[in-house]
Amino acid sequence: MRAPIGDFDEAHPATDRSGLLPPPVVAALTPEVLYVDTDPERADTAVFAETYGRDLLDKSANCVVVAGRRGQDVTLAACVVLSTTRVDVNGAVRRRLGARKASFAPMDTAVGETGMEYGGITPIGLPPGWPLLIDAAVADAPHLVIGSGRRRGKLIVPGKALAALPGAVVIEGLGLPV
Repeated sequence: MRAPIGDFDEAHPATDRSGLLPPPVVAALTPEVLYVDTDPERADTAVFAETYGRDLLDKSANCVVVAGRRGQDVTLAACVVLSTTRVDVNGAVRRRLGARKASFAPMDTAVGETGMEYGGITPIGLPPGWPLLIDAAVADAPHLVIGSGRRRGKLIVPGKALAALPGAVVIEGLGLPV
């Protein structure tokens, strides 16, 4: 099947490629999610766009894990923004989580808590109860390329499907221009 965006050789229903995805992602897949095979050495956003098409930079989203702290309490959350923006961690994220301080979660925490590979973390299949903060531009996108939970492969998902994930809150201005 032809992918709705990008110049990939083939796109497949992600449910048909479940052996290539981590268990938490497989458990959360919906029919509209597509899988495309990509080189794991080219998973990072800039290299990915250079390899698979510069236009994908505008059609991709990144998912990052953040930690909000208030005293001894730590809240982990995921944030999804267009790949041409950066997460407003010290503004929108901190306020939304009611934290005194917010920062990117350490790699071992992000990987250990999600069950996904660093550089491939996706909002699909996050731990139950996690806040999922989604930039309004992501929710409005017809289709976006996102991580698959592993560095190999990407998922193609409608923005509205991301906004409908458990724990999702759409926030205007979560992604700031780079």
